[in-house]
Order: sequence, then C-alpha cells, then structure tokens
Amino acid sequence: MDAFSPPREVADLATDPPTEAIHDNLRDYVFDESDSPRAANLRDLFDRAALREPNRVAVEDERNRAATYGELARFADRIATRLSRWGVDRGDRVGLFLPKCVEGVAAIHGILRAGAAYVPVDPTAPPARGAGILADAAVKAVVVAADRLAELRRAWPSPGPEPRFIVVGANENADDEPIPPDAAAWDDVIADLAPSPLPAPIAPADLAYILYTSGSTGVPKGVMLSHENALTFIDWCVRALDPPAGGRFSSHAPFHFDLSIFDLFVSCARGGTVLLIGETLSKDPTALARFIVDRSIDVWYSAPSILALIAERGDRESLAAAAPRLVLFAGEVFPIKPLRVLRSIWPESTLWNLYGPTETNVCTAFPIPRMIAPTRTDPYPIGRVCAPLSARVIDDEGRDVPPGVQGELVISGPGVMRGYFGRPDLDSRVFFRDQDGVRWYRTGDLVVDDGSTCFTFHGRRDRMIKKRGYRIELGEIESAIYRLDDVERVAVVARSGDSGTTITAFLTMKPDAKKSLIAVKRRCSELLPAYMIPDSIVFLGDLPKTSTDKVDYQRLGALASATI
Repeated sequence: MDAFSPPREVADLATDPPTEAIHDNLRDYVFDESDSPRAANLRDLFDRAALREPNRVAVEDERNRAATYGELARFADRIATRLSRWGVDRGDRVGLFLPKCVEGVAAIHGILRAGAAYVPVDPTAPPARGAGILADAAVKAVVVAADRLAELRRAWPSPGPEPRFIVVGANENADDEPIPPDAAAWDDVIADLAPSPLPAPIAPADLAYILYTSGSTGVPKGVMLSHENALTFIDWCVRALDPPAGGRFSSHAPFHFDLSIFDLFVSCARGGTVLLIGETLSKDPTALARFIVDRSIDVWYSAPSILALIAERGDRESLAAAAPRLVLFAGEVFPIKPLRVLRSIWPESTLWNLYGPTETNVCTAFPIPRMIAPTRTDPYPIGRVCAPLSARVIDDEGRDVPPGVQGELVISGPGVMRGYFGRPDLDSRVFFRDQDGVRWYRTGDLVVDDGSTCFTFHGRRDRMIKKRGYRIELGEIESAIYRLDDVERVAVVARSGDSGTTITAFLTMKPDAKKSLIAVKRRCSELLPAYMIPDSIVFLGDLPKTSTDKVDYQRLGALASATI
C-alpha cells in the first residue's frame, strides 16, 4: 500500500501487516514519555498515540472509511508540509469548511503540526456566515469540500485577500467554477513527497483552535483556546472520568462545537478510535441508537436532547445489550424524566453531567447515581469544579455570596480561554481580577452552592427577565412544564412590547399525546405564581435547534414576536 493512500474501508485495515512507518521525522521530535507524564501540546498528544499504536484504527466514519494512527500521522505531516510551504507558521489560523470526515480529522492534526490554530465552521450554515467567520479570523488557508468551494469564494467578504485552499473530494457540479490555480487538491497534497520541515515550536499558551459562538446576540465571536486550555481539560477527563484505554469513542458533536474536543483528543490520550457521526445521521435518533449498537460504542458524548430521543425512540432491548461504559452529556439541562428513562436502559453505565461554556470547556461535573429516586423532579446539579480550576459564586457587585444564595458562577484557572479573537471590548466585560490579581471569567450562569461546593444551575443571567416588577428565570417555567407526563420538550421565551413583557412557552408532545392548553395552564398554576404563567402556549412538531443541537432560542423569539 502506498504510504500516502486515502482513507480505506475498515475491513481492509485488518489485513495489513504490522508496520512501524510513521511520517518522516516524528521520532526526531516527539518527547520522551519517560521524562514527562504529560504531553506538551496537542501535537505531542497525537504523536505519542501514533508512536505507541501505529496500526490501531484512529478514526472511522459512518461509511466505514477509516485510517490508522500511522496513516493519520502521515496525512497530517503532508498537510503541515503544504501549509508551511504556503507560509503558514506558528500562531496563524487555518479554516475548516467541510463535513465531518476522516480528511477533516487529518486536517486538524496537520494544522496543529504546522504550529497553527484550526478554525472550524458549520458546513451546513449559509456560506456567507462561514466566509464571514473565516475572514474575521484572518485565516491564511482553508481546508474545504470541493462542492462548497465556489460558494465560499463567492461569499468571501471584500476587500480582503482570499486565503489558499486545500480542496477535499471531487466536485461533480460542472457549473461550478474551477479550483483556483494557487489551490491544491487533497490527493495531490497527500501524495507530495517533499521533505517534511522541522516542526514549528509550540508553547502551552499558543493558540490551538478558535470556536465561534453566537451567544445571546447572534453575532459570532471567536473563543480562543490555547494548547494549555485544551490539555487542562483532557488531563481532567482522563483522570476523573477514566475512559477506557483503546476504547471506541463516539463523535456526535460537529467540529465547531466544544464537545468535539473530548471526542478528538481524549480518544488520542487513551489510544482509542473516534467514530465520526455526520450531520444527517446526528439528527436521527432511531439510526443513532442502531449506530451505538452496531459500532459497539464504549464512550458516548452529546447534548442531553439527543440522548433523550435515543432512549425514547431507539430499540431499548438492543440498547440495553450494548450499553456504553461511559455516557457524558453537556450543553443544556437534562430534564429528570428522560434521564430516568435513559438510566433504566443503561443501569450499569457510568453517567456524568458535564457543565461549562465554550470559554472554559468543562468546568464542573456531577456523576449521576445508579438509582434515580422516583420522587425526584428537579434536574441534577452541575456538580463540583474540575481541578485545577477554581470557582466562586458572586453577586452583582462582585462579592462572594454564602452557600444557599443565588449568584453568578465565575471560573479561574488554566482551562479558561485566552479571550475573544479581536474583541478586547468583550474581554473587558467577561474578565475581572480580584485583590490577589487572579483572573476570573464571568460565565453569566446563575447557580447556588449547596454548602458542599456542589453547584445547582438556576439559569442564565440573559434569561432573567422582569414582569410586573417580579424577577423571573425562564428556566424555572420550563422546569414546571416538564413535569407534565405528555411533554417531550419545552422552551420558554419572553418578548417586550408596548403592553409589557409577554412570556411564550413552546412545547413538543410525546407521540399520541393530546395537545391540551388547559392541562398545561392548570399544571403551571399548580407549580408557579400567577405572574410566571405563560401568556401564550404554542405546540410545535419539533423545537428548532442550532447546529450544536441546543434549542434555538433566537428563532423561537422571532416566532414569539410574530404571534404577539
């Protein structure tokens, strides 16, 4: 087999003879594990796995295309060599604009090998959004799918230089413009036998990736994460979660979502295989349930809403027989009813509720008990802070509040982002230093310390409203409505108008359940004061989601405005 052949069928990899072949100079610069128990950066983390297990399958996609660690290392070396030839160096940014695929994983490692930072964008979003993000990050190059190249170029903001392109796949649309002369086809890059340059030095504080998030305003902002930020999280995962060595890790999250950092790099730290789940499959709970069973997933990580749907619509007998060893969820609150169903299907799996904004990745965590009390109605806490991070709960004046009192969670430590790319104005809003000079990040999340430094989530500051003089947390209304047996999903938004603040609840119901406004209103009146009862209740077939599988509150807000 040629050293730079493309990804192959999984079954073909098993027939290969053992090989020690790694890319040209990996052995010359990977550092000695006996001297340091921790990788210096994400590049070293991957190189160690490639040296230990060159023949182990590193990545598979849903079409059974795969690459071993040795092959992936060679692909990454070729990408880094081409980027270096184009002048990409330490601290530069390189974009990713392609669906989840083996080539995308290789590109990420190649970008890191060049000393640059990768900037993934949502390939399913309008091209203008992706082009705007990549231009904002001032990327020098973009790894792009062939069928997205023309529309990305047409959407590129002007004035401004266009980046170089590495084009993945063949474009079958004859009407699209040809590949620009200064671009490179993926196959040509991988087959290029030019000598590998010496790797750029990487310091712990160097930028590793930028994840753009729209937050509450809808304007994308680039969260800058360093190698140290990422390794702080990865080290905690290995130490606290104990994922199985050589395990099979799902990759449900898109690469522009922070959950993907666990999938891509904790699997490397444990010498495991990451199984890529594409954009279409990721939205199909029945197919996902079969995927978990058929692919023998050991570690699953996704938003709670996905797990809830898998438990509700998957074949429970098959799921029970193929339970993952470790199940993680993050990104939103997991209502207790669907969590109880999931726990009943996987009673022996280790379940963790992970919490943290993109700016910190995971910063607190809570293990879900084996038995969930039948009388429990509230979601589980977000848990205790993940060492070596530190956490405090403060009031509006920045003063610590005592246990039992609600306040804003702030986080400090080596896992907290460097800042927002090109936005010192935003940095000044979210960071502050205490009297000891410690830098703290304001999460914007409201929590209560139960007295044992275990935090319970009470919503977002930006979801706190006032109505008739009362302060209302919209999440509290959602929690009340979730207690209706027939409710599958609920999201509550508030809009201000000439007549004051109006609260709208959007609901999806379980199959065959009746849509009853009276039942919902009655339940709310039993659990909530009158000023918190929604003014409008709207039933939907499904709640709109963002590309990261969270409820799209902006779209619901627009829908609520149209109904006022």
